[in-house]
Amino acid sequence: MNTEPAAPAATEQALTLLRELGADGMAHPGGTLLAHLGRVQARLAVWGARPALQLAGLCHAFYGTDGFPTGLLAVDRRADLTAVIGAEAEAIVHLYASCDRQATYPDLARPDGPFHDRFTGRSRIPEAQLRRDFAELSAANELDLARIDPAFRDRWGPDLLALFTRLQDLLSPDAWLDCRTVLAAPAR
Repeated sequence: MNTEPAAPAATEQALTLLRELGADGMAHPGGTLLAHLGRVQARLAVWGARPALQLAGLCHAFYGTDGFPTGLLAVDRRADLTAVIGAEAEAIVHLYASCDRQATYPDLARPDGPFHDRFTGRSRIPEAQLRRDFAELSAANELDLARIDPAFRDRWGPDLLALFTRLQDLLSPDAWLDCRTVLAAPAR
């Protein structure tokens, strides 16, 4: 397990850019978008994610997502984000943002499962590491929402648990344990 934190300089530059673009004033479940992004990065760090994935967690909403369409940067400004967090982290952010969830999730666990890009309408097969990064980032994002919003967990928890059960081979052991713990139906 990697316990190396994300590069402090890149993290600070990303936080500065997030603030400049208004993430600290953008409403999001649990407070602001910036607070959510910080919690996702922290969760990935707890799970032992490598620095590039931690940075991607902090920046995963830069281009908007299928579930949160408000982007901070246009996709044609990828070079701006790459200059701050590096090419590897930005590639994870772009993949995450581009995901057409309804079309991608059913086959995501298959090594040859197509990944559908909501920006271009095209499909591709991401390499294994990028597929694992996507799954881990997806789990960190959804678990943050489930932790801070019981109504979200009650409504989406069973579906998310089913999704992450299918994806468990792509998840780190700590992420999979968190999925089971957070998303399991509460005792009645």
